[in-house]
Amino acid sequence: MTGRGSSRDRRFVAEHRGGSLLRHDHHSLALWAATCAERVLTMVWTDDEDGRPLGAVRQARAWARGEVSAAPVMRAAVAAHAAAREATGAKIATARAAGHAAGTVHMGDHCLVAADYALKAAAQAGMDVERERRWQERALPGGVRILVMDARG
Repeated sequence: MTGRGSSRDRRFVAEHRGGSLLRHDHHSLALWAATCAERVLTMVWTDDEDGRPLGAVRQARAWARGEVSAAPVMRAAVAAHAAAREATGAKIATARAAGHAAGTVHMGDHCLVAADYALKAAAQAGMDVERERRWQERALPGGVRILVMDARG
C-alpha cells in the first residue's frame, strides 16, 4: 500500500501475480528501496543497536540478486517493523523504510513507501528533505524511473 488510497497500483504487481511488473524491474525496485532506506538508516541507527532494520535491507538486496527466496525477506520485513515499534525519533521512520524496502519483494509498490519513510527520517534527522528526494530520483534505475516518478506524482 502506498498510503495514497486503498487500491493497489497494478503497474507494481509482478507478472507471476498477474501484473505487468517484469522480474528485472521488480528486482530494480527492491534494490532502489533498499538503497533509499540504507542511506538514512546508517545515519541514525547503528547495527550494534538493533540489527533488524539493516538485516531487512540486506535481505532485500540478496533477493534482488537471486540469493534468497521471498520468505526470509518477508520475515526480515516483519522484524524491521517490530524494531520500529520499539524505537524512538528518526529511528522509527528509518526502520519502517527498511521494512518496506524488504516488503517490496512481496509487492513492488512498497518501494514508494520505503522512499517516503526515508524522506520522513531525513526530515526528523534534520537533513535537507528536498536534497534527499532529488538524490532518490537520481538513484532510480533507468528501467523503473518513469514508473516511480509517475506514481510519486
